[in-house]
Amino acid sequence: MNRKTDRVRVLYSFPHKLGADRICHTAWQQVNGIAAAGADVLLFPGALSRSAPPGVRVQPTLAKGKLRIPYKVLGSMRAFALHDYIVSRRLEKLAGEVDIVHAWPLGSLRTLQVAARLGIPTVLERPNAHTRFAYEVVQKECERLGVTLPAGHEHAYKEGVLIKEEAEYKLATRLLCPSDFVARTFLERGFSAEQLARHQYGYDERIYHPGVTPREKGTGLTILFVGGCAPRKGVHYALEAWLQSPAHRNGSFLIAGEFLPAYAEKLGPMLSDRSVHVLGHRKDVPELMREADILILPSIEEGSALVTSEARGSGCVLLVSDAAGAICKHMENGLVHSVGDVAALSQHITMLHEDRALLERLRVNSLRTINEITWTAAGKILVDVYRETIEMKKSEARPAEYRLADARE
Repeated sequence: MNRKTDRVRVLYSFPHKLGADRICHTAWQQVNGIAAAGADVLLFPGALSRSAPPGVRVQPTLAKGKLRIPYKVLGSMRAFALHDYIVSRRLEKLAGEVDIVHAWPLGSLRTLQVAARLGIPTVLERPNAHTRFAYEVVQKECERLGVTLPAGHEHAYKEGVLIKEEAEYKLATRLLCPSDFVARTFLERGFSAEQLARHQYGYDERIYHPGVTPREKGTGLTILFVGGCAPRKGVHYALEAWLQSPAHRNGSFLIAGEFLPAYAEKLGPMLSDRSVHVLGHRKDVPELMREADILILPSIEEGSALVTSEARGSGCVLLVSDAAGAICKHMENGLVHSVGDVAALSQHITMLHEDRALLERLRVNSLRTINEITWTAAGKILVDVYRETIEMKKSEARPAEYRLADARE
């Protein structure tokens, strides 16, 4: 660490377009959060879609000024490999100037190898569960439903992706797991608890905040689903549970997201119910969340869905599966069911339909601690993980007799 300021010096490598949507948004928020938490950040994005915060040194690998190497022309995997090669070469010249490397999947194999040779600790982001696990459970669910994923879909099995990611897993000092669910999928495949670092994602409180208008009493529940409508998100479980509950008779189920055509066709009868409203892709999600009572997410596999924290910040009560990676506690500030348990999810919907005092109590409890799940809070936690990982690496490097003495103390 920088001895003059005791700031953690982080090389942050991200092979995509930082600041775009999905994981590109997550990475951008992370960089903002760790910079605000006092980290000294050297940022290597593939390209920038949004400006980095002041003080962050930025060196794009696949762009210079307005010129960019087009990912589509080069191909994503080749673009990620080129990014990785460039970062690894630059890292060679930074020995003694970097305390830790924060890398992302598919664009870090060479970088992790170089860091290991130089003795620099590394953390590898895991925005989803173990990829082999994700492929297997999604494929099984698709077969059960009779739905085939398009060949290019992110969760369609790709041997090359799996081989490369599993090689990266082995090289990283620690894997950054944003939820207990993600960590469990690695523990079940033989990774030690010491290799897994728990951190969290967050939400932007400037965009997601509760509404100022009190909810009308005596009206039906408004339940909201937000996300890509594919089997892994469990929309089919949500619809089954909703239609089994008396809440659907005078309530509304809103779906904000694009459907895979084959999946929409399979769910056609349920989607045609008068209580269900398919909204498609929406840009007014914060407003939808402020108007909804509940955010439902019965995923079969996730990392830690950002919409769950965004919904909490907006005043929604969470109804989620134990694979959604949501930051909530059952019966304290949300309701959690086991993956695929439609009966339990339907019961939870009915409970909140019939007991509005419970709904309000969960909502108040959820809002009471939303300052703990912002991106600012997430940045502080991540910097603490960096420090912990650096100390672990130092301890490993010490002679065995000194490590034994430390253990005895």
